[in-house]
Amino acid sequence: MANSFQCDIVSVETAIFSGKVSQVVATGIEGELGIRAGHEPLLTLLAPGPVQVTREGGQEEVFYVSGGFLEIQPDMVSILADTAARARDLDEAAAQHVRDEAQRAIGNKKAELDYSSALADIAEANARLRTLNELKRRKS
Repeated sequence: MANSFQCDIVSVETAIFSGKVSQVVATGIEGELGIRAGHEPLLTLLAPGPVQVTREGGQEEVFYVSGGFLEIQPDMVSILADTAARARDLDEAAAQHVRDEAQRAIGNKKAELDYSSALADIAEANARLRTLNELKRRKS
């Protein structure tokens, strides 16, 4: 049995990653998934957050996905995300600003506010920050 498999990470805008990997770790809606060669076929929704990829040679990369689908086939893993980016390309200050502004808006009882939109902004900002923390953890 081969120790590697093809992995493709694609967003609505573009292909973010394509290559041979030995492992993928992602967060599905029911919890974290660790995928290695020989994993059973699976289709699941992804929760927003980090996707960690270990290339054949051991190099690790971290990506951010805003959600989407993860499909596991015998020799391939496909991640189809609404939004995807390399973790190193995320702007930590911008994510913190979006989260802080949404939290401030929720706390302002006098303002007219779409609470579901504010909560979605907070969730996405937190997922971006979690991805950046994972990148920092892997670098240290």
